[in-house]
This record gives sequence, structure tokens and C-alpha cells, in this order.
Amino acid sequence: MLATNLYGMSFSHGIFSLPLLFGTFGPTGISQSSHRHDTTQHNTTQTQHSRIVSTLITFRMARNLGGFLVLFLAISICEAASIFQPISDSHRSAALELFSPTDGSFGSLEETYEALRTFEILGIKKRPDISAASCQSVSETLGSSTSSLKDVFHALKVNSILKCKVNDETFQGVAKRLKAVLNDASSLLDFYYSIGSLVLIKDQNSGVDVLLHDADGVFRSIKALSQSDGRWRYSSNNPESSTYAAGLALEALAGTVSLASSEIDQSLIVTLKNDIVKLFDSIENYDDGSFYFDEKLVDAREHQGPLSTTSSVVRGFTAFASVTSGSINVPGDKILGLAKFFLGIGIPGNSKDFFNQIDSLACLESNRVSVPLILSLPATVLSLTKKDQLKVKVNTVLGSSAPPLTVKLVQAFISGTKDSSVIESLELKFDPETAVHFLDVLPKSVDVGNYKFVFEIVLHDSEDKSVYATGGQTQVPVFVTGLIKIDNAEIAVLDSDHGSVETQKQLDLAGENAVSLSANHLQKLRLSFRLATPRGNIFKPHQAFLKLRHETKVEHIFVVGNSGKQFEIILDFLGLVEKFFYLSGRYDIELTVGDAVMENSFLRAVGHVELDLPEAPEKAPRPPPLAVDPSSRYGPKAEITHIFRSPEKRPPQELSLAFLGLTLLPLVGFLIGLLRIGVNLKNFPTSAVPATFALLFHLGIAAVLLLYVLFWLKLDLFITLKTLCFLGTFLMFVGHRILSHLASTSAKLKSA
Repeated sequence: MLATNLYGMSFSHGIFSLPLLFGTFGPTGISQSSHRHDTTQHNTTQTQHSRIVSTLITFRMARNLGGFLVLFLAISICEAASIFQPISDSHRSAALELFSPTDGSFGSLEETYEALRTFEILGIKKRPDISAASCQSVSETLGSSTSSLKDVFHALKVNSILKCKVNDETFQGVAKRLKAVLNDASSLLDFYYSIGSLVLIKDQNSGVDVLLHDADGVFRSIKALSQSDGRWRYSSNNPESSTYAAGLALEALAGTVSLASSEIDQSLIVTLKNDIVKLFDSIENYDDGSFYFDEKLVDAREHQGPLSTTSSVVRGFTAFASVTSGSINVPGDKILGLAKFFLGIGIPGNSKDFFNQIDSLACLESNRVSVPLILSLPATVLSLTKKDQLKVKVNTVLGSSAPPLTVKLVQAFISGTKDSSVIESLELKFDPETAVHFLDVLPKSVDVGNYKFVFEIVLHDSEDKSVYATGGQTQVPVFVTGLIKIDNAEIAVLDSDHGSVETQKQLDLAGENAVSLSANHLQKLRLSFRLATPRGNIFKPHQAFLKLRHETKVEHIFVVGNSGKQFEIILDFLGLVEKFFYLSGRYDIELTVGDAVMENSFLRAVGHVELDLPEAPEKAPRPPPLAVDPSSRYGPKAEITHIFRSPEKRPPQELSLAFLGLTLLPLVGFLIGLLRIGVNLKNFPTSAVPATFALLFHLGIAAVLLLYVLFWLKLDLFITLKTLCFLGTFLMFVGHRILSHLASTSAKLKSA
């Protein structure tokens, strides 16, 4: 009978079910954050489904068990969970690739500002020199009265970084125009670009009057576009509310406060703070603790993805918090969750998303409400064999140093079993030189396996608690690996009736084996071995397979079951004769044992067994057709070699010259004949046009004769025929004209 399946899977004809097999990977989990590069698709269920499908497709492509094992180990570790890391050098390298100017400039002032701002935040010194072209574009845009508000806004943004030479008259002219637009503004975008541009002028030229004398009125006009849920409309004519527009409105209102010539009515400030709280009540989140805003607009033309929407809200929220006093009742956990959302994206694939990510993180880095601190692990795979240290880093989102703090390992438990805690309350040491919190040695209670480590950040200064957001306890998946000891490995052939051992041999599964066995259909094959962890505990790997491959390449795969303290499988050949298609002969034996935490996973050839099975009855199942190797069908074909026939022996040179003379003899006779009959040029036309056609006719005949000579010397038949067709047409035309002239002349002479 077939061996008992350890995981409850069923096998048919030695072929296992891949979807069921994938179900054994449960402890590895599914990461949600690594699939947020598509900023318009953030549905958790869809993400998980797509990852499972892609994984199964990949498994089906792994034709041999070794490839399957490698895939399993890689996915088990890499797909563990969301690990958030601060901005690093990889982002700086990506920035230089994504923001690459063409001919010394970018496509627009908006793209130019995004590139310059990104380089500024990341501290990239060696960046493309675009100052000359960009400053020229800034001057032209600010000096033109027909420039759009958006272009003026981004021109001032670029100028805030490049410090181009813009005279006071230009600033004053722009400010006057912006104030005129602001007086008649009715849409949110008009308010946003006008007020934002005035704020930029205020920062760049203090001599220009940009203050708003009716700031309360402007504030109320923008506030009139708000909705009860904290979202905003783009205009009074547009009933649809937008989360993205809420971010623009908060930025515009922050600018209004900074431009006010007198203090804004505090009741308006309090009302707006309440609107911000309502807006944060609609925030969405993932299971990994990241928070984001999503657009709910019906109009697809104005729809923004989660990344751009969240970025807009973060800019507006932090800008408003920086110009107002007092607190805004937004929990620090949500601020930290926003940071995790941007960091969980990884490195976006386009420049716009990349700018939104970096600029938003910079806003969170310096915001007045709560600065998020990110706890990260340089390595989440620790080896007991190598005695790896547990290391933890705590930084801001841009990688800056954190304030004085202590990292505590509150708890560690095996994934999926929260009740079985292996570590309780350990305080990590701190290395000030590397700014790393570490644990020298893992406790002996920690063995190889998949764990959840729970960390807590404790700030030393009580005042820092109101400045930084730590998020309470942080749960991080950690793999503890090690070399697994393999012993008591043996393979035996048993008598079917009494179960007595007929042949038994010891195996060295850590080395090479070449066991040779023989059995018939009335006997059984038993394989057993024991696995132990570095701590001496019994180890149960995720996967253990025994494969028998017939000399005709037909394979049969079985799961090795766990019988308590050891792994064991017994194959009863009497119950397997149909599964083996009654094929007698040599079967190679392979054993595969693998686990994500097993450093010495292996696929080992054990030896072979000569099976003597009965003859197949008439209606017995036939072996399945062997899969065609794609390389044999689509690979390179065999090279075709061809030996040309040896050239024939040429005749003597004298014979060839004699034949040439014979071919030229008629031509010589023709020339002599012309002289004998008295050929002359008396009838050659004297008029200009007929004479021209006569001359061309004779030149055409000479060209044909020359073509024959060239054909004899170098030209091929096809070129000769094409040229002859052209010359023949030419000769027909000029010949017809000259013959017509001669006939006309002859007729006139006869009539005279």
C-alpha cells in the first residue's frame, strides 16, 4: 500500500497535487507590502491570490524535485512578512536612474522640480547639471503674462532650489497677477496654485508684498468647498468630494495662514483641525500595520491612486500643522502607519511615484505632530550554527539617528502558536559606534524554526514621547536556521509475510551512497532516518520525499512519513504493481529532505533496487508518455555540412583561344563586308533633331555591344537582362524616330 501522507495529501500514479502541497507552507505567511508598486491596486485579497497563483505556476515549471526544493526554500524565507527598512543607498541609485534629463533638461518644470527636490532630500551631490536650461525656463515662465498658474507655481518651486537670477520687477508682476486671480478664484486648484506661489515668493524675495489683507475671507472661501467627512470638492459646481483634494486644500489653507496680515479667526482653525481628525477616521490599513488613504471619486478622469492620494494628504496635513499652534488629535500609530505604507512600497518604478514617496517621507520626518521611528532588522535569518547575533536598528524614515532609547525583546514565540513563548522580556545591548541594538547569544530555549519576535522601543527622555511615534510593540518574523544532524539512516528489504529483514544496509545521508538491492512483488522496501536540531531536539522538516525512477524514466514520488522519533516509509510492492505499471528492472532511489530553516537540506541518490514484478495482464494500465524535452523541439538543430562537387577539368588554353578566334571571325567578316559594299554616311541627317536621334541610335547599339562584353567578363545573367531591357526600349524609341525621318526624306525625294 502507499505510504501514509504526513500532511493529508493524496497521490495518484506517483504525481502529487501542487496546490495541496503549497498548503504546507502555512508558517511562511504572505507579504502584502511588496506588491504595492502598482499604486492603483491595493486590494489585499487580490494581492494574496495573485502571489499564490504565480507561486504555483513557478512550481509547475520546476520539472525536477531539486528545483522544486530550491524554490520552496527561497519562497519560504523571502515571502515571510513585511519588513520595513528606512531609505537607503538603493533609493539614491534609483533616483539617478529614474530622473535622467534629456539634452540637459527635463520635459517640464514640474518634472524638473520633482527631480531637484528628490536629489535634495536624498542628499545626492553628484547629480545632472540642469541649472542653465532650467533657469532659462524659469525666467521665461515668470516673465510671461500668458503662463498658466500651474507653470508659475512650479517655476517658483524650481527657483526655490536653484536660486536663479529673477529681478524684483518680475516677482512684483507675478505677485500682482496672483492676487488678482485670487480675488476672483472659485475653484480649489486656483486657490492652491495662487496661494502656493505667493508663499514661495515670500520665501524668495522679502521685498515683495504678498500678504493677504482678507485672509479670513480666503480661508472661508476654501473651507466652503469642504465636506462633512473631511474630504473636499474641486469646485462648487462639482458635487463629488475627493480625498486627494483634501490634501490640496490643507496646503492652501496652511499658505493662507502664513500669508495672513492679521491673525486668522481661531474658530476656523479649530474647525479645520476637527476636519483633519474626520479625514483620518476614513484612513484604511493593511494587516502589517501600514495606513493609507484611497480615492473614492466616481469620475475616473480625476481618480488618483493610493500613493498619490496619501502623499497629498501627508503634504497638506504636515504643512498645516507647521503653521498652527496647539495639537492635532491624530494618533501617533497612524502617523507611523503612513510611514510604513511609503516604506513598504519599496522602490517605485516611475519618477512620479518615486517623488511622492520620498517627498512624503521627508514631510513625515520633519512634521510637528509626531515623527515616526522605524525598527528594522539587518538580518531576519539567524544561524545557530554560525552563532549569529540578533541585531536591531532604530532610525527615522530617512535613516537619521534616533534619540536615546532602549530596545526590548518583549516576547518570542513560534509562528502560529502564541501560547508557546520561548523568550520573555530581554533588553538588548547598544553599540554606539554602529548604532545597533544587539543580543549576544540566543537563549537555549530558541531552536531552529520560524518565530515571531516582539520588540518594544522605550524612549529615555519623557519629552521625546510627545515628539516621536514608536508604535508600541513591533512584531517581526525571524527564521532561526542550523545544521540538522542526520543519523540512524538505513534501508532494508522486508519479507512480506513475516516482516523479517532480508537485506539491510546503513546509509550515510551526509555523504555519497551506492546501495544495490533486489526485491520482488511479494516484498517491501523500508527507509528510515532520524533528524535532530543543533539543540538535540527532534526535527520535523516541511518536506521529505522518496523518488523511484525506472530505467525508462518513469518516476514515482512518495512522502516520507513521521513515525514519532524518526522518519520512515514502507513501500509494499504487492500493492504498487499497478502503480508501477508492472515494469520490472532497475529503479534508482533518491531521497529529498528540505526545510526553510534546515541549512543542509539535500537531494541525495541512495542507490538502486532491482524489482522483479509479474507480467502485466491485458487490461493493465500503461506508463504515461514521457514529457518531451523542450530543448529537443525548440533548441538548435544539428549543423548541416555540404561538400561541393569538385570542379571539372578545364580544356587546354590553346583550345580556348582557338574557340575565341572562331567566335570573333563572323564579326571580322561583317566589318570586311561593310567595306566591300561601300558603306558611307551620305544619308546621315544634317538637321539638329534627326542628327541627335541618329547619334543616340548608334550609341545605343554600341552600348548593347559593350553590355555583351561586360556580360562575358563580370556581369551575371539577371543584371544583363535588366540592363538590356532598358537599352532595348531606348533603341526602339530613337530607332523609330530616325527611321521615320529617313522614310519621310525618301518619300519627299520620290515625289520631287
